[in-house]
Amino acid sequence: MAIRQKSVVKIRMSAAASSHSRCDVTTRDVSLIIDEPEERGGTNMGFSPTETAFAALCGCTNTIGHKCAAKLGIDIGNLDFEMVVDFDRRGVLLKEEVEVPFKSIELDVTANGTATEEELRLVAAETEKYCAVSKLYRNAGTSVEVRWKT
Repeated sequence: MAIRQKSVVKIRMSAAASSHSRCDVTTRDVSLIIDEPEERGGTNMGFSPTETAFAALCGCTNTIGHKCAAKLGIDIGNLDFEMVVDFDRRGVLLKEEVEVPFKSIELDVTANGTATEEELRLVAAETEKYCAVSKLYRNAGTSVEVRWKT
C-alpha cells in the first residue's frame, strides 16, 4: 500500500544567532550556517541571508525539474546552474524601504541528459508551474527568467 503524502504541512525550524551576522539554523536533523562576509562584519562561514534565498531557487528548480522530467519520462541528467540577480540593496543598507529589492533574476539551467531542446521546453514549462521558490519571487514582483539548455 502506497503512503499518501499530506498536501499541507508545517515546517519547523529553530535558529541560534551567535553574533550580529551568524545564525545557525536547524530543521529535521540538518543544519545550515547563515553569515555575512568579513567585509560586512561577518565571519564568512556561510551564505548571507540573501544568498541563501537565491540558492533556494537553484535547489527548488533542481528538485522540481527532476520530478517533472520523471513524470514526463524525459532524461535531463544532472543540472548545472548559473544565476545573475539584480539586487537593489538600498533597503538592507537602511537608506530607504525598497518594495521589490530583487529586481530581476536570470537563471541558466544546463542539462546533461539525452533530452532534446523541445523536451527541455516541456520540463521548463512544468517546472515553472510547480517551483514554490520561483513562485515566491514572481509573486513578490521579481522578474524571473529561467533558460534551460543542453
